[in-house]
Amino acid sequence: MFGIGMPELIVILIVALIVIGPKRLPEIAKALGKGLSEFKRAMDGVREELQVDEFRKDAGDLKNSLLYGSKETPGEAASQTVERSTPGDETAAAGKPAAQRNHEQ
Repeated sequence: MFGIGMPELIVILIVALIVIGPKRLPEIAKALGKGLSEFKRAMDGVREELQVDEFRKDAGDLKNSLLYGSKETPGEAASQTVERSTPGDETAAAGKPAAQRNHEQ
């Protein structure tokens, strides 16, 4: 929440209580809450109208298709690659990391 911790929030509330007064503080808090909820509702409407999430998904699919030739993600593409081994190299076929193979030789 904007990097405001509990001590800072308490200080803000105490200052607001002193400046605004105990009688008007609940009214102002209620108006502020209504304003924030209306703003959130309006932003949700704009987001829905612009279809931002759908656009991001489509852009990601397009990027992956251009970079990797399909809709799969880089992690999926890496998991499908097959490690090439030289003839007679059993350790590469066993799937051991290159550092382990070099250490064993």
